[in-house]
Amino acid sequence: MMRDWIVIGGGITGIALAYELQKAGCSVFLIEQHPQLQGSSSLGYGGISYWSSTTPLTHQLSQAGIARQRNLSQELGMDTEFRELDLLLTIDPEVNPQSILAQYTNCAIAPTLLNAQEAHEREPLLNQQGIGGALLFPHAHINLDCFVTACSQAFTKLGGKTVYAKVENFLIEGDRVVGVNTKEGDFYSAQVAVCAGGLSRALLKASGINARIYFTHAEAIDTEPVDLKMQAMVMPADSTRYQLEATTTEAEKDHLWDTSGQELLSPSIDAGAIQFLDSRVRFGQLSRVLTDPYAAIDPVQSEANIRDSVGKILPKVAALQGKWRHCLVAFSNDNLPLIGAVQEYANLHLFSGFTSPTVYALPLAQRFAAHVTGKPDEIIRQLSPQRFLQNLAR
Repeated sequence: MMRDWIVIGGGITGIALAYELQKAGCSVFLIEQHPQLQGSSSLGYGGISYWSSTTPLTHQLSQAGIARQRNLSQELGMDTEFRELDLLLTIDPEVNPQSILAQYTNCAIAPTLLNAQEAHEREPLLNQQGIGGALLFPHAHINLDCFVTACSQAFTKLGGKTVYAKVENFLIEGDRVVGVNTKEGDFYSAQVAVCAGGLSRALLKASGINARIYFTHAEAIDTEPVDLKMQAMVMPADSTRYQLEATTTEAEKDHLWDTSGQELLSPSIDAGAIQFLDSRVRFGQLSRVLTDPYAAIDPVQSEANIRDSVGKILPKVAALQGKWRHCLVAFSNDNLPLIGAVQEYANLHLFSGFTSPTVYALPLAQRFAAHVTGKPDEIIRQLSPQRFLQNLAR
């Protein structure tokens, strides 16, 4: 059966796009490799950092994103576990708090600087001796599993079709992609969108397509429901993950990502945690820049490193029994997603590389659906993957 669209990847970005395309009147195949999600949507914290926008573009999208999230449960008829909560960005004791505060002066919502005692009062599980203070932001949170499930059910009710299969390659005829090949058979469509997160680059590269999309290997620990109660979401104010991403995506290093087995930088850990409404806790996060998406990682050593780092900030959390987990996290080199057609094929689109998918995925999916159904959108044009063409090392 021929459909208007194939969307590859059923995580938060893929299901948001499939839902919006179907809602806009398109017929959509959503092709997802795993019935139980394995990518970043299965291991993300679920925080909605609508406060963090620093430009007119991101501010507009952040406002639209938080508005959609606040009303999404009602729209979809299923609870996404949306809630408002405090975010505490912890500051290292050896760092001047004012220098950290200065890094956030351009944010749409200014933080409140707390000393260690004030931060502990907001989150009693924080170790006062392990922090020099914290930045307090108003924040929001969803359960990503609930989000994906709710959008999937709404997508299906609208007539969308989900297929669980691994996309092996694109079906190409001349200058067009006419579908995809999977072990479950071939699927055909007029347009194809790649929302495969950290696997997007490898999938495109297998067909000779260059795109400046990258990935880290992210690791965290999940617990079963526990008696311990967290009051806030905790993350570091000086995120090493974002520094790591910026360092490894300069244009002259792009070719290194196509050489398997490279570790471009040493691993980094952003010590933090979130507790879900069912009392499960997720804490981590360790990030690695390995160019092989299927690289083997030692879970025992990784778990020990995560527990050691988190233990300095949240000792009772770090002591909880839990399971080490791993996924890929996609990103671009300018903190904005890649949305739109690739250079090689006008009907093959990217919708990936989201640094903050809980904020941006819904409004951009809605804009993209309108854009491709007759209402050109300037924001979608600005986010085209071809904005990097002049910098690609060929």
